Amino acid sequence: MTVEFVRRHGARRIALLALAGLVVLSMGSGRAARAALLEPGGQNPTIVLVHGAWADSSSWNAVTRQLQDQGYTVVAPANPLRGLQPDAAYLSSVLASISGPIVLVGHSYGGMVMTDAALGNPNVRALVYIAAFAPDAGETVATIEAMNPGSEVGLSSLTLRPYPGGVDAYITPNVFHRVFCADVPPQTASLMAATQRPLDAAVEAEPSGPPAWRTIPSWYLVASDDRAIPPATERYMAKRAGAATVEIASSHVAMISHPAAVTALVLEAVRATSHQ
Repeated sequence: MTVEFVRRHGARRIALLALAGLVVLSMGSGRAARAALLEPGGQNPTIVLVHGAWADSSSWNAVTRQLQDQGYTVVAPANPLRGLQPDAAYLSSVLASISGPIVLVGHSYGGMVMTDAALGNPNVRALVYIAAFAPDAGETVATIEAMNPGSEVGLSSLTLRPYPGGVDAYITPNVFHRVFCADVPPQTASLMAATQRPLDAAVEAEPSGPPAWRTIPSWYLVASDDRAIPPATERYMAKRAGAATVEIASSHVAMISHPAAVTALVLEAVRATSHQ
């Protein structure tokens, strides 16, 4: 840098230019460091988030934002909620469209769907269950719910609405907050109740197929204040699947009320399976 340059542009401006250059270099090195952390083998996993009944993909919004902020590609498909076999077939088609490794995350009934859909897909490196059904072959939602007392989801808490070809089950709005999401604000629960997507009632009796957790490493978040799936049943399913398990004081919707804990578990699965 010449004396003439300093004279023309001023020392203060030059200092600002130098500082800007350092910031750019720092940002570049920070991105490179994060890439080195997140991309062992050269490719990040795509994280697929599967919602369950009485919810939609927006239930993952807070978790999605946290994962995206760390550089991950997230796909949160709309679970049809029309039947275990068609729902699993739909999710399988979504997974087949994704190249590279996948970390598959399911909440509630979404766990049933991903347990069937991931079977035989070599790209699925990890299964992460968030207060979710993790069935064995032949089990149904109804048989799992009956394993232990404590579920408040039943005929007394559901509103049934026939449609051509079946019957939809909704959680009755005046009990939705207590049964489904007791640790979110009442206003949030009211919106969730009004916009809930129903589950075809026949799903309760549809048996699961061979479980993907027998061949794919699994993680499980137990919600100790869950009133939809009894926490004792969640602990049993997690242990049976050999899942790395964490437990937090949460309602059924941990991804809404405790997104940081859910994100942390997903990232633990990412790190543990990054060299597969």
